[in-house]
Amino acid sequence: MGIRKNVLKDKSFAFAIRIVRLRRYLQEKQEFDISRQLLRSGTAIGALIREAEFAESVADFIHKMSIAQKEANESQYWLDLLVSTDYIERDAYESIRSDIDELIKLLTSSIKTAKANGEWRKK
Repeated sequence: MGIRKNVLKDKSFAFAIRIVRLRRYLQEKQEFDISRQLLRSGTAIGALIREAEFAESVADFIHKMSIAQKEANESQYWLDLLVSTDYIERDAYESIRSDIDELIKLLTSSIKTAKANGEWRKK
């Protein structure tokens, strides 16, 4: 699971960078409300994954990763809304959507593994 956590850490950080840049772009288009929500949920994913690295128990690890999964799902919603309201172009949406889809799959897999094996490492 250590390798998976590093992949999650790297991918969630790269996603957060994309979200920060997208927010900047959306502010130039005078969109503030949805972009604020997306900034909050999109950057929370990586922060929660980082918190889970130092979880106090398996249950704490699963809890933090589950919240990260929920934040990823919320980010997916805001991205869907932005493309549906023409704030972002379809190509940009498809690119960032594939990133969030991958994060959700990785988070789901990590949570399932932790639940099944009770496996975790404190680094």
